[in-house]
Amino acid sequence: MRARVMVLGATGTIGRATVRALLAQGHEVVCLIRRPRPIDVARGKEDPAVVLTGATLRVGDATDPASLVRDGFRGERFDVLVSCLASRTGEPADAWAIDHRATVAAIEAAQAVGVGHVVLLSAICVQKPLLAFQQAKLAAERALIASGLRYSIVRPTAFFKSVSGQVQRVRDGKPFLLFGDGRLTACTPISDADLGEFIAGCITDTTRHDCILPIGGPGPAMTPREQAEALFRLLGREPRFRQVPVAMMTLIVAVLGALGRVFPRLADKAELARIGRYYATESMLVMDPVTGRYEASLTPSTGSERLIDYHAALLRGEATLDRSDHAVF
Repeated sequence: MRARVMVLGATGTIGRATVRALLAQGHEVVCLIRRPRPIDVARGKEDPAVVLTGATLRVGDATDPASLVRDGFRGERFDVLVSCLASRTGEPADAWAIDHRATVAAIEAAQAVGVGHVVLLSAICVQKPLLAFQQAKLAAERALIASGLRYSIVRPTAFFKSVSGQVQRVRDGKPFLLFGDGRLTACTPISDADLGEFIAGCITDTTRHDCILPIGGPGPAMTPREQAEALFRLLGREPRFRQVPVAMMTLIVAVLGALGRVFPRLADKAELARIGRYYATESMLVMDPVTGRYEASLTPSTGSERLIDYHAALLRGEATLDRSDHAVF
């Protein structure tokens, strides 16, 4: 089946990979993109016309319902909406504006023009929604399910880019930073390309319709310490670590939270600290609903690209790391 697909969030790394996969699978793809931000131009970010070659590009604002209808859908027929929208920082205002309001507006606009199927990129961490961006994503998921449209809600585990921030640090001879002993959490990271293939496949694979779909990359699950040890092996060096006590992060969160009630500008800093602590203490795996434990055996996997191979490509200069506003280190 060749579908006509509207893609939002197409200029992000996952959005780009999804567009490539959709085109490779024979779909007609239209992307609503914003005019490049001055900061992106200054950073030399790739031209959307180049990285999204083969797709039809329309300029507008996916966060503005009027622009979405006027500049995006234009009263034309579309079969599927694929939303890869995501807040840049996870700060509360940004999260509720993008992960919830813009996403729900896109779902409503799609429904109004007769789109029958919505594929929504979410996150596996909404299983335990302690943070603003998780609560916003979960609310958007609920709105999609309640809409009556066919839905495929994709909840990926950790992305390659989110667990690769210390590659250059280690290459420069510095120790790998660990929270606690580095064994508190585990994940099965997934590459942009493998995730893009999975998202695109939701259109024709009926087993992915009207489903919430947790997905990771090839196993086995790895702890941060195991990821670090593999990186040191690539470099032919003995592992060196610097451990950060989780209690220190908890103290930072408490101090910033208290100050944020007096100085509003520090409230977002407190949320960023909470995000850091969350990822330091919670695994990105499927949670067993009975035991409340994260289980690698319950976490589906897909694709063929392994984190260790990506790190090797980074060290050889054959791959790039675009972390944008999502960097922790």
